[in-house]
Formats: sequence, structure tokens, C-alpha cells
Amino acid sequence: MALLTCQDVSFSYEGTPALTGVNFSVEAGSYLCIVGENGAGKSTLIKGLLRLKNPSQGKILMGDGLKAAEIGYLPQQTVAQKDFPASVYEVVLSGRLNRCGFRPFYTKADHLEVKRNLNLLGIEDLQESCYRDLSGGQQQRVLLARALCATQKLLLLDEPVTGLDPLATAELYRVIDRLNQEQGITILMVSHDIGGAVEHADHILHLGHQQLFYGTTQAYCASEMGRHFTGGETKC
Repeated sequence: MALLTCQDVSFSYEGTPALTGVNFSVEAGSYLCIVGENGAGKSTLIKGLLRLKNPSQGKILMGDGLKAAEIGYLPQQTVAQKDFPASVYEVVLSGRLNRCGFRPFYTKADHLEVKRNLNLLGIEDLQESCYRDLSGGQQQRVLLARALCATQKLLLLDEPVTGLDPLATAELYRVIDRLNQEQGITILMVSHDIGGAVEHADHILHLGHQQLFYGTTQAYCASEMGRHFTGGETKC
């Protein structure tokens, strides 16, 4: 069974359809980008995958023992969150909260996982720094380390490169590629950056209030829709 599967999934708000006819599956170790214009239903699908919103139709199935609480989630940041007055270590440690259950304390294993992910993302030297004093690219690495503390299987990234300069964007893509290829972490990324999506992902899901395309990146680039939205970019 695939790690994650949507079977004829639709979502509604107060009876009004918001997203319909979603059918796709994500195999362990794959890298799927979810693209589409504003209001296309990307945020609604994220809520569904995180079990924050129930489908009005269809089923969302998880395999390999995956639970919604074990999806590592990197949300879009608000201005207030970027100014959060905590240390990098504290921010990353908070990613272990769902693992605590009814325990009122963090364990040695929790702290070891924090150190492992700080080292994995090359930010161990920032652990005592105040989160709000970091650059945008550094903050995204911290949030990525936090998300990794919640999962060994699946990362769900919501517009992770938005607001970053080109150098920071390229570096964050390299980090995500490494997590996917070297650590075997499955990636689901929501993005407005279709150029980045087709360069890095192996599958594309294109939404527009319904599922407009799902398939390999190569098939997307060869499709009429893919050629339209990528402008026929050679990196396809």
C-alpha cells in the first residue's frame, strides 16, 4: 500500500464545493509537488491530509503505519511567527510535542533527536541563537528541523521558499533534495514555484478547484498544461 492515497476526495465549505475529484497516491521515498493558482484548493487539501478537515466525499488512506500526527509539517509563516522570541533549540524541540503524549516532560530520546536534526541541517551552531534574529533562510531550516522531529517518513511543506532570496531558495531546495535522496524522507510540497517544482519533484499534482493533472514530472512537462504553466522551460 502507498504511504498516502486520496480516493475520489472532495471538500466543501457549508455545502459549497471547494475541491473535487482528487485521486493520487504517494509512494514512500517519492517527491510530490502540489501546484495551482491562489484559491485552487491547495490549502484545503493540506487541511485534509493533516486530518484538520474531513472530506465531503471519498477517502484519505495512510499506509506503512503512518498517522496524521506523525506527518512533519512546515506551515507558511506569519509575520508574528517570524518574530518568535525563543531559542533555535526550543523551537526545534517543540516538534517532539506530539510524541510526548501524556508525558509532561521531554525524554533523552527527544533531545537526541533535536541534536540529530540540528546537525543534519547544518544549524547546530545556531541552537542558542534567538529564532527571531535569524535570516529567512535560517528560519526555514530551523522549521524544517522542527518538522523532522515529528516524523521519520513524510514531510508536508507549505510554500517553503516564499519570501526567500534566490540564494536562500536554491540552498533550501538542496537541503530538501538531500533529505529526500539521502534520508529517504517522502516529500509533499505545496508551491507557487512551478519552475522549482518541475526541477526537483518526481511527481506533480496540479489543482484548480479540481484535479487537473497528476503524474510524473516528465509527463507533466510534456502535457499541454505543463507546457503552458512552465513556458516550455528546458529544465523540465
